[in-house]
Amino acid sequence: MARSRKASVPPKPRILVVTPEITYLPEGMGNMANRLRAKAGGLADVSASLVAALFELGADVHVALPHYRRMFEIDVGYFINEELRVYKRVLPDDRIHLAQDRVFFYRTEVYSGYENESDKIALAFQREIINNIVPKVQPDLIHCNDWMTGLIPAMARRMNIPCLFTVHNVHTREITLAQVEDAGIDAAEFWYYLYYGYPPDTYEATRETNPVDFLVSGVFAGHFVNTVSTTFLNEICDGRHDFVPWNFRSEMANKRAAGCAFAILNAPDPSYNPRTDKQIDRRYTPEAHVAGKRENKVRLQERLGLARNPDAPLFFWPSRLDPKQKGCQLLSDILYAIVSDYADDGLQVLFVANGPFQIWYHGIVQQHDLYDRVAVCDFDEGLSRRGYAASDFMLMPSRFEPCGLPQMISMIYGSLPVVHRTGGLQDTVQHLDVAAGTGNGFVFETYDSGGLRWAVDQAMAYYRLPAERRAGETGRIMRDSAARFTHSMTARGYIELYENMLKRPLVNPL
Repeated sequence: MARSRKASVPPKPRILVVTPEITYLPEGMGNMANRLRAKAGGLADVSASLVAALFELGADVHVALPHYRRMFEIDVGYFINEELRVYKRVLPDDRIHLAQDRVFFYRTEVYSGYENESDKIALAFQREIINNIVPKVQPDLIHCNDWMTGLIPAMARRMNIPCLFTVHNVHTREITLAQVEDAGIDAAEFWYYLYYGYPPDTYEATRETNPVDFLVSGVFAGHFVNTVSTTFLNEICDGRHDFVPWNFRSEMANKRAAGCAFAILNAPDPSYNPRTDKQIDRRYTPEAHVAGKRENKVRLQERLGLARNPDAPLFFWPSRLDPKQKGCQLLSDILYAIVSDYADDGLQVLFVANGPFQIWYHGIVQQHDLYDRVAVCDFDEGLSRRGYAASDFMLMPSRFEPCGLPQMISMIYGSLPVVHRTGGLQDTVQHLDVAAGTGNGFVFETYDSGGLRWAVDQAMAYYRLPAERRAGETGRIMRDSAARFTHSMTARGYIELYENMLKRPLVNPL
């Protein structure tokens, strides 16, 4: 008698995604799935989309994250033992694994501005993964994200579990083995797979004085690594940025040379869609965006005290005002000039962003009495979405950009990006050629205020084109961007990488 097909099908590989932040989880992963949201940046969206895509495909996917009770809207007044007793009764077979430690429970943000507190959070998270969650899940592959998971790839290599380490940002911490072990992690089992400040000798000689670099350890020990844009990967490995530590650059270059470094673009949350976005004043489509954007612009102008003019070109700044990365000082050098030079066009600028440079923009507005032309606002999710919907152009002159999401979101909303040619911006924005019907934004090469001014002038030349011609190009860009920048495309890239690492498919064939 022939063996049944079901009996011959091998078990699905079990994937454990380890992330310090997430936006949502798919229904069906557990009774808590719709309440788990802890977001600081694009990592949360990527983690959510990847887990959702794997789950929908039927893969055996598990996710581990800190138990941020306050952010998860759980009553922190419960007795800890009682709460754990309740969870154990209803969650034993679920695929959501919450790392338990008091350091997570009362947090309102994922990351801390205090180094010692950040160390405690990262160590507690990794202790729970290494000591409890990995032994329970017994994964066939572990996917770690950023420096807060940098010890786990060394443990995975010691246990011969394939591990992918994703670099979203170039941030790290250095801690001694003694501190790691004082936090409850038995690093003696995998200490030799970690990356230190200088080459280690013996375990005893290394333990107290030779610091472990979390981010570089993740790259060093990970079987595969990836960044979130191809250009940023090459910029790191080729030494294009002086702020990138030499040891991180060297280890990334080694992985690239070994064929173990890849790049997978992030994608914005699918709720960023002008067809369905409930937070904008009027929803619209690529085919009928002109009237929708004009109404959104007027409503926003009225709300913020800007001059009411649906024909005024509106430039939008949605990224944090960080002069080290985001290039906000370049715009401050030319802000008064562009508002003055394009006064006949009524040019307006909207900032919806926090950061150390915000005070400079307030000063420029006050000094030149630009209150009806320039609005400087603290970040607010709803206001930011209205900015995308109302604006004609989005400003993102970053010095460097691992991936970037605002430029993708802006194109989906019909707000064309003005960007510096670097990192993920280079990979997603091509200079617009109206005659050829190609490109999707305005790209400058030289990182200075003159380069940005050139790109703004290019945007204004586009704005002065006949309305019908401009509407056709903007509609094309909206359609192309909505099809290109999707979570399914991002997830597909990770799934292919997983299958390469495992040498077998994630889901069984029918």
